[in-house]
This record gives sequence, structure tokens and C-alpha cells, in this order.
Amino acid sequence: THFFNPPRYLPLVEMIPTAETDRAVAAELRAFLDRRLGKGVVVAHDRPGFIANRIGVYGMARTLELVADGRYTIDEVDALTGVAIGRPKSATFRTADIAGLDILAKVASDLETNLKEEAFRMPPFVEAMVGEGAVGEKAGRGFFQKVKGADGSEIHVRDLTTGAYVPRTKAKFASVDAARSLEDVAPRVKALFLARDRAGEFLRATLGPTLLYAAQIAPDVADSIDDVDRAMRWGFAWELGPFETW
Repeated sequence: THFFNPPRYLPLVEMIPTAETDRAVAAELRAFLDRRLGKGVVVAHDRPGFIANRIGVYGMARTLELVADGRYTIDEVDALTGVAIGRPKSATFRTADIAGLDILAKVASDLETNLKEEAFRMPPFVEAMVGEGAVGEKAGRGFFQKVKGADGSEIHVRDLTTGAYVPRTKAKFASVDAARSLEDVAPRVKALFLARDRAGEFLRATLGPTLLYAAQIAPDVADSIDDVDRAMRWGFAWELGPFETW
């Protein structure tokens, strides 16, 4: 079984029976996880990363690529990958700080090694941050750091070139401002994905490949596309799974 962290807030448990698993045992365990623990249970195939981490880390890698080459800033990415597209308000980089960059790097490395897919390779700045101990919230600094100033505490963001923590800048995208009037997440994601500005370019370069990858691997990792969608909703708190997004 693979519980998602923090289990208080994320309901997903991936249950991975093997060919040798007694069906009665699997059924009893699934009932216990569902009825006694109140979890959302998804049966996953015994493949590296199972379902949710395989897709989630792939999407994270596509996002980090655009930051590594200087096309988008940390603040811009978090403005585009949070509530605007039906994801948690912690978005990409705040989520990474909560989970721990060391955990992210380890999971990505295992996926790259076991699947022999370079698409999971993290950019050099992730290894550098792990090496210096800037692994996120548990270390007091990661992509963000709380800084005490004369007017109280504020959150600074890491300059990935210098390693210094600097004041945040508010990201502005005309399409994001316009999409705020769309209360339902489905038309909002569609409008942003098709936007003819940098927000649309970002989503087409990150969300687009992630949806294609989910479709490519779905038969290998899950019994159905419904299970893929459930895994991403329950494990990564996406409002829409990849196939629902399509």
C-alpha cells in the first residue's frame, strides 16, 4: 500500500496486489482502507511510481525545465499552477517545499533509473539545493524562506542563479485575470490553455505533455482511465484528473 502524505488531508491510498496476492486478502484490505480508514483506494499496477507519482513527477519535471532555462520565474509558475487551474493553492514550488526537495529528487531519480526515462531528470539546481540542505519547510528554506524584517515576517523566494532569497514579485498574466470570472474549473483551464499569452504558452508546454504522457502510460499503470483520474484527484488534490481535463 502507498499512502499519500499528509494522509490527514490527501485521501489516496494506492493498493498494489501482485500475481501472488490472495484475492480474498486484497478484498479484505481494500474494505478496511475504505470503510475503516475512510481512504480513497485505487488499485495500481506494480510499476515504478505506481500511478500518481509517475504522472505528478513527470509534470513537475516539465515545469522545472521552463524555470531552469529562464523562461518563467518561481512566482510566475506558482501563479499558473495553483487555484487558477484547479490545483492546490500551494501550487508547484510551495508543494515541493512541503513535501521536501530531497524526497522529490529521490522519487525522480528512482523513476529515471527504473524506467530508463530521462524525462524524469531534475535540473541541476535541485541537486544543488539538496546538497546544501535547502530541502524545504522542514529545513527552514527551500524555494521559499520566511524572513524576519522590521515590519514582521515575510516570505522571500530563492534566486536560482545566486542562491540568495529575495522579495517576491507578483506575477501578472492578462489571461489569468480574465479567467477569474469563470467559477467552474473546466472552462477556466480551457481558456488558460488556449490563451495567446505566456500563460497559455506555459500550459501548452507543461500540461499538454503531461496529459499525453498520462494517456500513453495509463494501460501500464492502472486498470482504467477512471482510476488514473481518481489517483490524481485524491493524491495530488487536482480538481480534474488528466482525462477529465481532456
